[in-house]
Amino acid sequence: MFVGRTRELQSLEEVYAKKGFGMTIIYGRRRIGKSSLIREFVKGKKTIFYTATKVGAGRNLELFSRQVLSVLDPAYADARFTSHEALFDAITQKLQGEKLVLVIDELPYWAEKDEGLLSIMQKYIDTQWAKKNLMIILCGSALSFMENKILSEKSPLFGRRDSQIKLEAFNYREAALFVPCYSAEEKAICYGVTGGVAKYLALFNAEKSLDENIKNQFFSPNGYLFDETRNLLSQEFSDITLVNNIIEQIASGENTLNGIATKIREKEPTVLYSIEKLMEVGLVERRKCITEENNKKKTQYVLKDSMFKFWYRFIPTAYSVIEMGQGSLYYERVVKPALHAFMGSVFEDMARHYTLEMGVQGRFGAFITRAGTYWGTELIESAGGKKFWQTADIDVVSVSDTDKTAVVGECKFKNEPVDRSILETLRRRAALVSGKYKVEKYLLFSLSGFSDWFETAGLGDTVLISLADMYDQGQNRLGK
Repeated sequence: MFVGRTRELQSLEEVYAKKGFGMTIIYGRRRIGKSSLIREFVKGKKTIFYTATKVGAGRNLELFSRQVLSVLDPAYADARFTSHEALFDAITQKLQGEKLVLVIDELPYWAEKDEGLLSIMQKYIDTQWAKKNLMIILCGSALSFMENKILSEKSPLFGRRDSQIKLEAFNYREAALFVPCYSAEEKAICYGVTGGVAKYLALFNAEKSLDENIKNQFFSPNGYLFDETRNLLSQEFSDITLVNNIIEQIASGENTLNGIATKIREKEPTVLYSIEKLMEVGLVERRKCITEENNKKKTQYVLKDSMFKFWYRFIPTAYSVIEMGQGSLYYERVVKPALHAFMGSVFEDMARHYTLEMGVQGRFGAFITRAGTYWGTELIESAGGKKFWQTADIDVVSVSDTDKTAVVGECKFKNEPVDRSILETLRRRAALVSGKYKVEKYLLFSLSGFSDWFETAGLGDTVLISLADMYDQGQNRLGK
């Protein structure tokens, strides 16, 4: 079953409908659903679909030739072409009548070992294919290669594409389409443990319970996700020991370069190099304090894929238990009671997405253009009059750069309702950002609702948002 990607399919259809030549570049990290998107798009269309592999330039040309001939001239499927030009000439001769879609998936595997491929392709686009009924889709998982060698101004193909699609993980509401019968809480946890990654979501059987799916995929020796992180890292890195140590530290909450380097006893430049590689493959992202984005000291590194965070939190310590067939018991005793705590940061990400989605529509009294988080320190005075500094985080800070206004929010994925003290803390900490932005609204996000105090508090500047509201297309209520 193919789920979602409506905008992306529409974009591809627009290029396909264009008279003559068209080209789209699709890229994104592994498992994100690029190939599935393309296969859905080409249904019913005349298509050459080739997936490059790490076999060298000559072998890729040979395998690509077979695929081309199997579609355009099956009687000569065993023929061989000795050059790109000979193959592209053969394609050109067959471009008559019905539009042809030419897909090269995992292009970097071929192009990085074949320096002439892109330049020769550019020549044919300009001289042979410009007015032909041909659509080319170039796809790759190596983000840095696709951005620097295919999309950049230095690329031979620069200026030839009609569109590009950077495919990202599904957001929490899109991910829920894979498990439509789950409760809002179950949908959120499903999103959290899969990171919204298409491949992982597709593994969850909507007819089975959330617990069954998690056990089957993570806590069984035969589960796809039991060893997925190691499999994925081994495909991207020749030596995974260092990157594995870095991810372990980030997953445990160590978010600064200095802190990570100290914990794993490596030099900062060495760690930074590996972190940048992890960012290139879409597993780690650099997070800035939203009101101090130029402050280099306020930089954090976080896991972009919450599946990795879930895996590193629970799997390594249970590896032997899972391999001996007791993973189900481990899940019930150790993992399930800790799911709400794990979901804390995931829920914050969901809230930031929700706030931006609603805020850009003006739902909070401002045209919100950015959503992020804030961290710093605040000066507190104890009941005895003693003053001291303590850390102060704000889960959601969404700003309007046009009118210098902001909304701030606090998130609680817990079994008890949010009470008055949470709002009072949020109001106090909002002063930390109010110097640059006027705070218009206070948002409270809660798994388990809100205390009765809010019913009579008369808080017109406070918005109460339950998890169910977040899945119900933005329904929420003002604090009365």
